[in-house]
Amino acid sequence: MSRQAVLDQIIARRRPFDLIVIGGGATGAGIAWDGAGRGLSTVLLEGTDFGQGTSSRSTKLIHGGIRYLAQGQLGLVREALRERRLLLANAPEHVRPLRFLIPTSNFCETLKYRAGLALYATLAGERHPLADTGAEPAVCAAVRPWLQAAPHRLLSYQDAQFDDARLLFAVLGRAVTLGATVLNYARVVALNQQQDGHLAGVAFQDQLSGRTYEIEGTLIINAAGPGVAAVAALGGARLNPPITLSRGSHVVVKRAFWPRPEALLMPHTPDGRIMFAIPWQDHLLLGTTDVPTVSTADPRASEEEIAQILAVAGRYLAHPPQLTDVQACFAGVRPLAGVAASHTAGLSREYQLSVDDSGLISSYGGKWTTFRRMAEHAITTALRAHRLHARPSRTAHDYLPAQTSLIPPTLRPPAPLPSTPEDDTPLVPGFTYSVRAARLGIQEEMAVSIEDLLARRSRCLFLNAGAAREAAPAVARLLSRELGHDEAWQTEALNTFEQVAAAFQPASQGVRT
Repeated sequence: MSRQAVLDQIIARRRPFDLIVIGGGATGAGIAWDGAGRGLSTVLLEGTDFGQGTSSRSTKLIHGGIRYLAQGQLGLVREALRERRLLLANAPEHVRPLRFLIPTSNFCETLKYRAGLALYATLAGERHPLADTGAEPAVCAAVRPWLQAAPHRLLSYQDAQFDDARLLFAVLGRAVTLGATVLNYARVVALNQQQDGHLAGVAFQDQLSGRTYEIEGTLIINAAGPGVAAVAALGGARLNPPITLSRGSHVVVKRAFWPRPEALLMPHTPDGRIMFAIPWQDHLLLGTTDVPTVSTADPRASEEEIAQILAVAGRYLAHPPQLTDVQACFAGVRPLAGVAASHTAGLSREYQLSVDDSGLISSYGGKWTTFRRMAEHAITTALRAHRLHARPSRTAHDYLPAQTSLIPPTLRPPAPLPSTPEDDTPLVPGFTYSVRAARLGIQEEMAVSIEDLLARRSRCLFLNAGAAREAAPAVARLLSRELGHDEAWQTEALNTFEQVAAAFQPASQGVRT
């Protein structure tokens, strides 16, 4: 088993790592990528699966954040637009341009959005910022049948879209190519300190075997997302500034409700934010919300959030989706820097770095678009704090390929994966992800559970939870065959997945648990 070989290699190491990264989401993956590219011996430990939390539950946008202009966060928008440009150039297999349409309701709203879009384009470095704020007459005519009412004007602008899980695996794979070692289901349970109080390594528990191991490291960076405060507390530290947790929920319906190639920005919501209707993987993604939460484990979209998302969509789409049309729903927890009692929408999406007296660096806040810059800053800060030197960062111009492996080259089998008669069949009927791709997900990307394959190696659970549940028994059999499990394991795995899948469908749809 490839994952076991990686674990064996980590625990067999007899000298300290230069860098230990705690957390395998966007921030942690970016830090491992940056560190390995600078020549640091790097290991990344993720307590669950890679990207299982917030990083696979985004709105699937690489964007400057047009709503942040109204909050005066020009620096954040400028930085995000720069990172958007870099990702479009360096990850074209994963990040693609996407056009957005904004239906306005009156002259004043039209003027406000035209001014905002002009500023947005200026911050992005475009030469003629007012040239493309109005949609062409042909687009207006084609879009009108799909809108609830004729808009005063239909404005247009460009941003970008991506598949968050697949970009995450591309970043992790590139880090491994540069020399990093990454491991999932390896939960850090202790930060080991020397007598002078400085950190010298960590203890982690292998979640598959229950065994605990210790490794040594010089630089230790905490990038545990919503769990960042809990990791810092292992060393007796508190984050400064502290974090507030915010839940963002999404709803997925059939593409037929908005069969246009553009995304739709819906500017009128009950909480004063904006929502989107976004074409994604031949489905339509609706969202998102922004509500305070206290839990980091297994977030799910509340009935109120689902109703709110559908209500907003119903004000704009000619054929309003109903609760019975929801094919999947999902929620993620954002770790935002700062304190907010009730309204988290006003908290900044800028990232923060906290340096503890023990030498622990904690990175939190931010968003997917700026993950690369967050990582670069974290490594630079860690090197300065420890008075160490390394090569300059290379990630601003480092290409992220489509096909990657999380297994170090020395541990990969010499022969290609043998074929089976079912390799070319879909893992889930109606989806393009094949059985062979799933087998590669197990052998090359460390998938060990039904959820790993259906939620992150493929996106079936995020697109159609019912179809994913129906395919689960076949996926369990495939995992058993590839990993050598028995029927008892399959039964337990199916029970576990049923509980997971319940969170991806509205409770009122009567999903069995």
